[in-house]
Amino acid sequence: MTEKRADPVIRRRYLYLLVFTSGMTTLALELTASRLLGNVFGTSNVVWANVIGLMLVYLSVGYTLGGRIADRSPHLKTLCKIVAWGAFLSALIPLIARPVLQRAASAFVSFEAALAAGSFVAVLILFSLPVTLLGMTSPFAVRLAVTDLADAGRVSGRIYAVSTIGSIVGTFLPVLYTIPEWGVTTTFLAFAGVLFVVAWAGLWWMVGKRAWRYWLMPGLSLVLWLLVGGSVLRAARAEFGLTLIYDDDSAYNYIQVQQDEAGNRYLYLNEGQGIHSQWHPEIVFYRRTWDYFLAAPYFNDDFQPQDMRAVLIIGLAAGTIARQHQFIYGDIPIDGLEIDGQIIDVGRQFFGLDGIPTLTAYAEDGRYGLRRLTRSYSLIAVDAYRPPYIPYHLTTVEFFRELQARLLPDGVVAINVGRTHRDRRLIEALTNTMQQVFSSVHSMDVLASFNTILVGTQTETTPENLLRNAARLSDDYAVLRTILGWGSADLVETKANDVLFTDDRAPLETLIDSLVLGFLLGDGLEVFR
Repeated sequence: MTEKRADPVIRRRYLYLLVFTSGMTTLALELTASRLLGNVFGTSNVVWANVIGLMLVYLSVGYTLGGRIADRSPHLKTLCKIVAWGAFLSALIPLIARPVLQRAASAFVSFEAALAAGSFVAVLILFSLPVTLLGMTSPFAVRLAVTDLADAGRVSGRIYAVSTIGSIVGTFLPVLYTIPEWGVTTTFLAFAGVLFVVAWAGLWWMVGKRAWRYWLMPGLSLVLWLLVGGSVLRAARAEFGLTLIYDDDSAYNYIQVQQDEAGNRYLYLNEGQGIHSQWHPEIVFYRRTWDYFLAAPYFNDDFQPQDMRAVLIIGLAAGTIARQHQFIYGDIPIDGLEIDGQIIDVGRQFFGLDGIPTLTAYAEDGRYGLRRLTRSYSLIAVDAYRPPYIPYHLTTVEFFRELQARLLPDGVVAINVGRTHRDRRLIEALTNTMQQVFSSVHSMDVLASFNTILVGTQTETTPENLLRNAARLSDDYAVLRTILGWGSADLVETKANDVLFTDDRAPLETLIDSLVLGFLLGDGLEVFR
């Protein structure tokens, strides 16, 4: 296959387009890789370090190989073939990665540590070939573009600048538009498709009609997606008896809504193992974590329902906590902060969020949104801690001080914290952190779960207040009386360790990594013996 002679100016402009598109796709792959992995393994610094570190390794290998191959075969058609193969392999990544990651999510629940870790490594290895091939683009383009050594520095600098500009586009475009609007899978296909078209155009320019055979690659990709992708990638991660009624990728999460035969709807995010909201047209209370937030204000001495003024929920999800408080207290103001606006939309569509007339939902980060609110609250419920998805800035002394500043004199803060049956270090660290701000901290282990509710009160309080306040409730609050009984029965001794979370230093991820690893290797197995 011979290569046509091309006008040097047009050739150089095409090389700029090729390196721009290649740089854009490379960074888009990196950002989307973090999203793929984050759905299961979280977005901690450890995950980011692995993604960025290995991508840099692949690019370094690509730079080296690209320079060598360019010296041996300094032809534009060779570069276009390399880029076309890189685009093709990029399009296959989510097809292979999704089933592997779904198995990894199941491995967490089955306590298969080796499989979970192996899945993480396997997905990162999937990126090795396409990213290495794309890494060859810039040094190869420099070799082709430099025709006069006197211009070598200027030309190579311009090529790397154009590649970097493409990388900037590939950084922001997926995050700000394509992932939230199109989803992760379509983002992969879109960037890979654009890159393939640019590479194929170069091949057509060089070899004419013979370039058509390279369309076998996207053709094969399309066949694989139709035969395998539709059934595997969008399949419901549902237990027996559940029906998937909604799923979509948002800017922050992979969202699923599932429904059982009794009419209960469940909100699942990302790995699909934890229930983040529940709804039934005739049932409001479920003996789950959300119910326990109702008990929090009653750690205060002589607290009664008429003392409840307003509620703030950080981590609103689809509104289960808000619905329960509206059921008990009627039309009190409820503010809800949920960073993922699409979850709020799902709550309105499937979980009756619009049926809570006094709820105001804000699609904002919890701490940023808190600073924009002006109301004072009887209860601030923080339900945004989902190990290993804990945002560190919602765990610090400074954050709890900001919460305290928004409380009424008898207001309380209640947070939902994950744990294992034997490892309570995270709870004890958050207890120590809360004790720097609140006069008393109480602990309730939610029945049959890995959750503990920590309650911080502004005055010295005792756990016995729960039952005393329950005894004062009239029959109109029989449900609330029952919930206070649950809270009292599930009280545990409040213990603190010497770990303190601050805005300057919050060793949260190290602690979570240790907790999860210990659970997979030991604690989880102990639970089922």
